[in-house]
Amino acid sequence: MRSRLGVRKVRAYVRAAPGTYVWLGILFVTTVVLHHVPPEFEEHFLRHRSTNLHELSSSPVRVLVVSALWIEGGNWVPYLFLYTVFHAPAERWLGTLRWLAVCVLAHVLASLVSEGVLLRAIREGIAPRSAFDALDIGVSYALAGVIAVLAYRIAVPWRYGYLVAVLAVSGLPLAAAPTFTDFGHFVAALIGLACYPLVRGRGKAWNPKETLAGLRG
Repeated sequence: MRSRLGVRKVRAYVRAAPGTYVWLGILFVTTVVLHHVPPEFEEHFLRHRSTNLHELSSSPVRVLVVSALWIEGGNWVPYLFLYTVFHAPAERWLGTLRWLAVCVLAHVLASLVSEGVLLRAIREGIAPRSAFDALDIGVSYALAGVIAVLAYRIAVPWRYGYLVAVLAVSGLPLAAAPTFTDFGHFVAALIGLACYPLVRGRGKAWNPKETLAGLRG
């Protein structure tokens, strides 16, 4: 009986975040595909679907879309956790269209801004010209934006601690030896925070203290 109830809860949770789990399903399929191509072909295959300067200059819309459907490294399991913990709650809270808007804005704008910074670095001789074909693929910019926008789901004063954590995780790599992807993650987090107009009127903010009190009661 308990197992059936648990299955029903899982199904209900998944149905309430259809975009999250359809996207996750696509990532599972594309990861399986990569496991079946020769290793020497995989990098070439992903590079052609990457938001690098070369691909953006020839077919920007195509690569901005397809780059979000593949992950580098072939390990799909962490994304099951990350999508369930961050994307699914955001979609359930905002609704699919607003959640998707945050994902698209973070992914597209962070990709364009970070590649623009890289282009300037190449022109100034800071980065090598080979960086025109750098591999830049995956879902991390959209994830960073969604993680940031979830700050508005948390009640004050808990929100401030969450914001500090988000900005620290996305900003600290910039203090060491930053890459253009590090910069992209920071920009994506700022874009997520700038999506405040999309969260207005989306219900009462979550209060951890009230939740703990309810569990104790």
